Amino acid sequence: MKNYQYYVLDVFTQERYRGNPLAVVLTEGDLPASVYENIAREFGYSETSFIYYSEKEKALKVRSFSPTGHEVGGAGHNLLGAVCAALLIKMDIFKEQQDEHFVIMKDDRINLKVDLTNPDTPFIGMRQAPAIVKAYVEPADVASALSLETDLVLSGNLSPTVVATEATHLMVPLKNVQALQAARVEKRLLLEIAQSYGFEGFYCFTLFEEDTPYIAQARFFNPGIGIDEDPATGSAAGPLAGLLFHSGRINIGKTYRILQGSQLNRPSVLILEVTSSGIWISGSSVIVMEGIIYV
Repeated sequence: MKNYQYYVLDVFTQERYRGNPLAVVLTEGDLPASVYENIAREFGYSETSFIYYSEKEKALKVRSFSPTGHEVGGAGHNLLGAVCAALLIKMDIFKEQQDEHFVIMKDDRINLKVDLTNPDTPFIGMRQAPAIVKAYVEPADVASALSLETDLVLSGNLSPTVVATEATHLMVPLKNVQALQAARVEKRLLLEIAQSYGFEGFYCFTLFEEDTPYIAQARFFNPGIGIDEDPATGSAAGPLAGLLFHSGRINIGKTYRILQGSQLNRPSVLILEVTSSGIWISGSSVIVMEGIIYV
């Protein structure tokens, strides 16, 4: 029997019992697929990350799985929490790197910005690829899947849009906060739309006025990989940043905040910035528990 140290973090927050909970398991290398799947199912969080330092690649290696055994890539809360966990337990993950910090998510290099001004709440930025608009989805179809009237699935000249960075999600603009709160998922319809258009999850959002600290409030649904609703979704915040940039609603080189998770009583703050080299998604994490898991 083997055992592994694990930590549970709240991600995209600086306060415990907010944000998106993530289990991070320390391993000595890659594990069999069945072990990843069993551990992720045991924790039951939307994602569980597994980390170790690779001397060969001179970087932290991260792999993440949903409770259904789906492997998750990209720069989302699964990566942010993994990096924060490594730094909080004093792993020297940048010891052989020069000016550019990075980690390896499965096989992909993901560049980071690291601010350790407050070592108890490291602030990490993760670079996603520039956003690509792929398709548009009929508002009436999306409205039915969210149990809403069709006229609520619009915001100005925005309509449901499939957008990709590392991950591909449907951006769903809603008319107001009341519509966002009222959305009720019809899983079968959501899955049918996702399969038809080739994307993963639904990132529903409503835009705020300029006098609030947030550009938008959001909710995320991805029943295809076992996520009924996610309190914070970095892999979807990047595509939303791209959509808002392409539509002229945000400016290059300026930071904006998204509020997510309020419906679940786990408010999360995702900070985004569009640059010429890609989209940066940033935030912090805090450890809430630790222990040993037996395999």
